[in-house]
Amino acid sequence: MILNLDAPPRRSGPRPTTTGREIPHDQLDQFSPPEIRAALVREAESLPGVFTGPSQVSEPSSLALRLHRPAGPWEAFLHPSPDEFGHIRRAGFMHLTVPLPLVAALTGGGWAERHPISLRPQWPDTIVMFYAPRDEAELAVAVTVLRASWRQASVSPDEKE
Repeated sequence: MILNLDAPPRRSGPRPTTTGREIPHDQLDQFSPPEIRAALVREAESLPGVFTGPSQVSEPSSLALRLHRPAGPWEAFLHPSPDEFGHIRRAGFMHLTVPLPLVAALTGGGWAERHPISLRPQWPDTIVMFYAPRDEAELAVAVTVLRASWRQASVSPDEKE
């Protein structure tokens, strides 16, 4: 299935309820079933150059998505880490960087919201909180977004098409 992230399908159902904190770390009412989260993790771990472990920028129970050879621009990473481009929370909710043109499409389609930290001038505008995929169809969108994030972080701006 090829998805056009410039115009993703609309996510069904209501926007997830978050904690209401300045930086929400959990969805209170929606989460990935264990097999969907496991499939998301497998997809992340299969990307070339990716290694996982406890997050360097979030709570350690979040599974960090890091690169052995980060090559992307500053806005491709969750700061202050120089190599963590995203992490998967226990509920399947992801914090990750995406190419800036995708932020509006993902938020408009109900898939993500801008991470509040991205509103601060010292942080990239590319950080989103991607809602936990709940089924195979949503997993396909999540994997496509994950691959776009990985590509942004793993390819030097000089190498991009």
